[in-house]
Amino acid sequence: MQLHTMRKWGLFIVFLLIQLMCIGQTHETYNDRGVEKENARDFSAAIVYYSKAISLNPNYATAYRNRGDAKAALQDYTGAIQDYSKAINLDQNFTQAYNNRGIAKKILQDYKGAIQDYTKAISLNPDYATAYHNRGISRYYMSDYLGAIQDYTKAISINPQYATAYLNRGLAKLKLKQTASACNDLKKSAQLGDEVAATYIKDNCN
Repeated sequence: MQLHTMRKWGLFIVFLLIQLMCIGQTHETYNDRGVEKENARDFSAAIVYYSKAISLNPNYATAYRNRGDAKAALQDYTGAIQDYSKAINLDQNFTQAYNNRGIAKKILQDYKGAIQDYTKAISLNPDYATAYHNRGISRYYMSDYLGAIQDYTKAISINPQYATAYLNRGLAKLKLKQTASACNDLKKSAQLGDEVAATYIKDNCN
């Protein structure tokens, strides 16, 4: 067999193997690869894989949620909201999609919309400490300090080691001039490892 012909056959075999490998890929496989890239903080590559998973299965809610997370990591919050909304349309009980859409809305200063999403997530999972904490943040930004404290307190009751919830509850209490109670929360947050709390303790607590 001539060398030129051998090369042609070699290229054909390589091409055939690539095609067979592609045929074997499922939407779950592409989604898993996206997760790997996202864990490696290669968010652009993750989006490519999630998009491929979606092209293979347009009803794959998880891939939409994951792609939304990757877009949010790249500060494309509008695009993230679109993906979270698609995930929710496909799965009305997707608690994480509601919570994550709430985070994106909060960053875009749509605090009312964020609160609605967190509230929906909580209705689906009453033990979702993160959603309570996040709703507290949006209430804080709307100057609803009492409402924020209630949400932080609920988050802490679910997760007593929630350092950031203690920190933020302390900040809300400072707004209400509840200095002694606020300092207790800030000190608890610091004990649990939140380094930001030390600054507020220094500025507000004896």
